[in-house]
Amino acid sequence: MTTRMGRVTCDLTISADGYSAGLNQTEQRPFGDDGGDGWGDKLHAWYAETPEENRAEIDRMTAARAFIMGRNMFGPVRGEWDRQWNGWWGDNPPYHAPVFVLTHHPRDPQPMDGGTTFHFVTDGIESALTRAREAAGAGDISIHGGATTVNQYLAAGLIDEVRLHIVPMTLGAGTRLFDGVPSLNLEQVESRAANSVTHVTYRVLS
Repeated sequence: MTTRMGRVTCDLTISADGYSAGLNQTEQRPFGDDGGDGWGDKLHAWYAETPEENRAEIDRMTAARAFIMGRNMFGPVRGEWDRQWNGWWGDNPPYHAPVFVLTHHPRDPQPMDGGTTFHFVTDGIESALTRAREAAGAGDISIHGGATTVNQYLAAGLIDEVRLHIVPMTLGAGTRLFDGVPSLNLEQVESRAANSVTHVTYRVLS
């Protein structure tokens, strides 16, 4: 009997010109220059300000059985872990599943409330995916960002489905989805326009 493996998906909010964050990211402004004021940023206002209108997409973002993210998404700490940073999300992050954080610097796993445990992976994207598959079983795995991490997995041909949340604004510069990714054949399988965002899902064909 063949064991079913879940899909590898990604969820990313981007501007109309493809950026997931602007320039000059800081701890106070984790998404950089996007015309907002830190956590009240314009790019992700759809998530914070109109959650009920976008409930299906928000719920789907955290429905995976394991998650992978880059260190920049996990937090602003650089270099060695000389500061006890446990993510942007407080004591009870929304994942409620194992999260594998890509980093060059070892750190012990960090359990949080609600079933989330952050695991720190120092030996690359494929190792993180292998560990995530073991944790997820037959469930889906979400490459949860940022765009640099998603681009690495896309370039390696390791993502099955791309879920984009496109906000009608431009940033002009910053961290951009698909930079450095060879051409892809995508099949649009779903789209829905809300008041301040359009949700589009693509299946990656090759």
